[in-house]
Amino acid sequence: MLPLEQKNTLTGDWLVKKEDGSQLVPFIAGLHTDHHALHQWLSVTQAQPFEVGFAAPSGLCLFLNNQLIFKADSAANYTLDLNRFTQKAEPVEGKYLLSVWHPTQQPNVGSFRNQPRETATVREPGERPVAVQVREYVNQNTFIIFMLLIGLLYGALRVNYPADFSSLFRVNSFIGKNSLDEGLLAKPIGALSSILFVLAFSLSLALLIAAIHTNVQQIKLFNRLFPVSEADITTKILFYTLLIFVVILLKYLFLKVMAFIYGLEQLVQVQYREFIRSILFLGIFLPLVMLLYLSLNAMLPEMVLLVSSLAVSFVLVITLLRVFTTVNKKASVLNLHLFSYLCATEVIPLAIMLKLIVFNF
Repeated sequence: MLPLEQKNTLTGDWLVKKEDGSQLVPFIAGLHTDHHALHQWLSVTQAQPFEVGFAAPSGLCLFLNNQLIFKADSAANYTLDLNRFTQKAEPVEGKYLLSVWHPTQQPNVGSFRNQPRETATVREPGERPVAVQVREYVNQNTFIIFMLLIGLLYGALRVNYPADFSSLFRVNSFIGKNSLDEGLLAKPIGALSSILFVLAFSLSLALLIAAIHTNVQQIKLFNRLFPVSEADITTKILFYTLLIFVVILLKYLFLKVMAFIYGLEQLVQVQYREFIRSILFLGIFLPLVMLLYLSLNAMLPEMVLLVSSLAVSFVLVITLLRVFTTVNKKASVLNLHLFSYLCATEVIPLAIMLKLIVFNF
């Protein structure tokens, strides 16, 4: 749609010459089939560009007041600013005659379209620029397929590892004072069941992050280090899944190193097990948020974006608070040395993740 203030526009009122060549008459498509030249009178405002787009076969010529201004050297789509050529042509009663001609066929003037003029906005001094974000609505089939995969993965875990599944996802085990040495938490992180549970969480979180950033923009830092095509949603989801999975596994080594530096090696097991218990339990609700995205994103994109971002933030922040509370039972976090250790191992990584995942747009 053209801006209302754009004066330089084409119309559908094309003309052809009469048989005697003395007068221009309105062009009728079914009647004037043997005319190779079509004409139109144009009103041109010099203060605005007059850009037209058209499809031209090889040899198509454009004239302005009978002066050649364009010839197509090959069949292609072209864009031309007619205002550039009005400087060298004298108007006739304030108008210019545009002629479209081809030596062997009638020109397809139906392809001639105005190109909308972009209006520049003037900012007042001190006014902050408005950030425009182009929202990308993509085919949701990929998200649906991965949602089914997550459902199958959790279902397989429920059937094959019922004791581990129950120890993680019972509400009593999450809010109660049960030991961290039961069920899945008693197994090493390298156990097959542990790997599969972490993988299911990683895929759930990756799916939601991919949906958020497909809806807004690509993560700038990741896009520079590991280029991921905006159109390839599957690649993005698999990339985020691998990244989250590796970060969770490497967190144990990170805690071992930091605990050695701070002299708090006795806290590593309880801290990491609480981290795993909290993040896996809260991750079971992420597919529900993804269902909200699939069902309402087209109608309420801003609300869905807010809910999705809050869900990711909620998982990370609640996990942090749970770790603080559990570690405090072993040694008081009021101890400055312990508080510094928890800030280095939990708070700073949390701030970085929130910045990359939620607050990067």
